[in-house]
Amino acid sequence: MKLFSYWRSSAAYRVRIALNLKQIPVDMAFVHLIKDGGQQRQAEYRQLNPAQLVPSLQDDELTLNQSLAIIDYLEAKQPTPALLPDDLALAMQVRAFALDIACDIHPLNNLRVLQYLTGTLGVNETQKVAWIHHWLATGFAALEQRLASYAGVYCFGDDITLADVCLAPQVYNALRFQLDMTPYPTILRVYEQLMQVPAFVQAAPEQQADAQS
Repeated sequence: MKLFSYWRSSAAYRVRIALNLKQIPVDMAFVHLIKDGGQQRQAEYRQLNPAQLVPSLQDDELTLNQSLAIIDYLEAKQPTPALLPDDLALAMQVRAFALDIACDIHPLNNLRVLQYLTGTLGVNETQKVAWIHHWLATGFAALEQRLASYAGVYCFGDDITLADVCLAPQVYNALRFQLDMTPYPTILRVYEQLMQVPAFVQAAPEQQADAQS
């Protein structure tokens, strides 16, 4: 099994966490999203993943993109520890929370969107950060409200779920861009708990072999 990853990619970060939680060995291949004009745009990687994004996972003859599809695949291959609760209704709440992040929050702050803002549209750095803060704050306000009904030690009770796997990378990004986390005390508390779990610590961007100083 091989994972094509970039150290600061939130989507790749999610997959690294899931691999660590499930203790699935994987070979890492690094795709630098900025160097050489973006290595994801090179012909060899475009053939692997026409969307020109990371992560991509290869397992024998199978090639998968999309972090949540990859995590679903890992869940099927290695069901324990489970990332979704046994209770169907709760499992769907967990999945919805994960999709809130992966579909609604993260894409608006993804590298290619930010590059389009600053490049094609000529947005300056101050405006770019205002864009990032606006969409993070909008998304986090909804997540904070959801967690009021479900949070325990982690997002949904006292067991780590897919929600936590998606939350940690997004909070990492928010802190990187210096979002004021004061309005989101539950999100921050859960994040701080997660960052004491070895699987999360080892998946963190700075721990990756391709991390930049």
